[in-house]
Amino acid sequence: MKKTYYNSIDMDTFKQELKAEIIRVLNLDGMQPDDINDAEPLFGEGLGLDSIDALELIVLLEKNYGIKLEKPEDGKAVFQSVNVLADYITRNRKK
Repeated sequence: MKKTYYNSIDMDTFKQELKAEIIRVLNLDGMQPDDINDAEPLFGEGLGLDSIDALELIVLLEKNYGIKLEKPEDGKAVFQSVNVLADYITRNRKK
């Protein structure tokens, strides 16, 4: 199986870094990247994030990766899980 790479960093490493950023930005004290399942929903029954958290994630995308979501409702598709978010970032990151 072919691995996807993000600027020479393998996808698993990128997901760990992304989860660490999510924890930092959302102030999820006491949580570690390994506590977040890559396939688990970020909202609802998964990680349990809310609409305020979604706004913080939108800012994270723009600030760290140069990705601007034109419509906040697009976040529903992008923020399904860490897997979906990491894939979206790797396909849409501004150089």
